[in-house]
Amino acid sequence: MTSQAIKNGAKPVIKCSSVYKVFGENAKKLLAKSNGRVDAKIFKDAGCVVGVNNASFEVYEGEILVVMGLSGSGKSTLLRCISRLTDTTAGDIFIDGQDLLAMTSKQLIELRRSKMGMVFQNFGLLPHKTILENIAFPLQVKGKSTDDSVKRALEMVKLVGLDGRENYFPRQLSGGQQQRVGIARSLAVEPDIWFLDEPFSALDPLIRKEMQDEFLRLQGVLNKTILFVTHDFNEALRLADRIAIMKDGVIEQLDTPANIVLCPATEYVRKFTEEVPREKVLKIESVMDPAVDASLLGPLQVSNGAIIYTVAEAILTEPKHVAVINTRGEVVGSIHSAKIISMLFGQGNATHEKV
Repeated sequence: MTSQAIKNGAKPVIKCSSVYKVFGENAKKLLAKSNGRVDAKIFKDAGCVVGVNNASFEVYEGEILVVMGLSGSGKSTLLRCISRLTDTTAGDIFIDGQDLLAMTSKQLIELRRSKMGMVFQNFGLLPHKTILENIAFPLQVKGKSTDDSVKRALEMVKLVGLDGRENYFPRQLSGGQQQRVGIARSLAVEPDIWFLDEPFSALDPLIRKEMQDEFLRLQGVLNKTILFVTHDFNEALRLADRIAIMKDGVIEQLDTPANIVLCPATEYVRKFTEEVPREKVLKIESVMDPAVDASLLGPLQVSNGAIIYTVAEAILTEPKHVAVINTRGEVVGSIHSAKIISMLFGQGNATHEKV
């Protein structure tokens, strides 16, 4: 999806160019002297902390870009810069071609109200208001009538699967249900861009998995442009179209999940990927061979977008080559059981070409 958008010359919804965020009194002076070559240790010795270090990337319409890293890596700071909850020290940020950093306070408020939705780890629900009132609240702030706000809030209640609980108070809901309310509230204003900062990290593992499922379902329906921050690599692999891995404010690698797993750009990224079961991340198209003569193919066909482990058993039972097809039913490659055996039990950790 993203690579195709780039090939087609699609314009980015979010564009960041050489974005820096340095905390400290002398931040701008030190940054000017550095000529853009920021050494976090030198800045620290000078009393400054580097939050974001020369971040440049684009996010396309309908894309989920997951920004991940350990605590202190700069991932949340980067999101706050792009939403302008935090002012950058240097660089350029454009939202739909508009210069975010040149906006007045009035323009910024309007942009947030009309284009941006935000969900944070802290649900931030108003305890004295019902679920319906919590969801309707940002609409009323925008000046919508009570009737229109309630109607839209009811639609959001249904969208996130909380029918029948609209008159509950937050304290009467589980953590996962409260997070659904937070998601519904952020979607009520119909944002084009959705910022989520570790929205599921406070949830129990089972509820977290359910919320990931819900998130993917909603994205399938709504097709938002999403910047999603997490410290959980498995969550990033599951949700992302592309992943940006950060360390000490630097984006170490920005690529598809398959390429990050197969071709880690740095030793730091490799450590994230070394324990990942390849077959649970990679798609068939990542490991398929060129198409072979039809006489060598068995009756089985698999989608190029299928995750390997979901079709591995079927391929292993087919003695002949298996045709790999795209969404139009066209044969775009082939795969043999020997390739699956090699990935599962042999050379699964070998370096592959980028996909």
